[in-house]
Amino acid sequence: MKYKRKKPKTEKTGRISRRGFLKGAGITAAGTVLAGSGVLKLQAQTEEKDKTLGPDAVNIKIKVNGHVRQLSIEPRTTLADALRKELQLTGVKVGCNRGACSACTVWIDGIPVLSCMTLAVEVGDKEVTTIEGLAKDDRLNPVQEAFMEHDATQCGFCTSGMIMTATHLLEHNPSPTEKDVKVALSGNFCRCGTHPKVFDAILDAARKM
Repeated sequence: MKYKRKKPKTEKTGRISRRGFLKGAGITAAGTVLAGSGVLKLQAQTEEKDKTLGPDAVNIKIKVNGHVRQLSIEPRTTLADALRKELQLTGVKVGCNRGACSACTVWIDGIPVLSCMTLAVEVGDKEVTTIEGLAKDDRLNPVQEAFMEHDATQCGFCTSGMIMTATHLLEHNPSPTEKDVKVALSGNFCRCGTHPKVFDAILDAARKM
């Protein structure tokens, strides 16, 4: 008697949609390492019933750096493009535009994400923080100052993403080791190769903070 080998059962919910991929890919390496359960919380908050949007522009409200802004954008618009082109927040840089370099890192509800891999229409009522939102009363935050003091900017294209990642690190780990810093910045790529100065700047900022 021949026995048919049963195929393992798979749940339909295990399939990954394009929207689900974008949500997952939007979390930076630093966010995954540092945020822990916070990443899962952000992902859970973004789960919602699929809605058909487009192809025409839609009106949305988005809270950026403490201010609510109204935008009329196509549903396919990434958060990076919405911030740069619609709100003129050009501190957000787009390097690879495919989630590999982390130059476009911003915070959503305090969690580092890749804005080039996040759709603007999916931000909802969460708060977005960009590099422009770190300075308080025209005073740079300690990480920004340390980057200047240690000449850790070079061409400056990856700098804003690194500062967003580093500031998040220090808020959750005020006294990091050099290894902690390297792990946190492992998702941020610098084409100029100035990582040693970046690490020195972050450790110096930690001591001053």
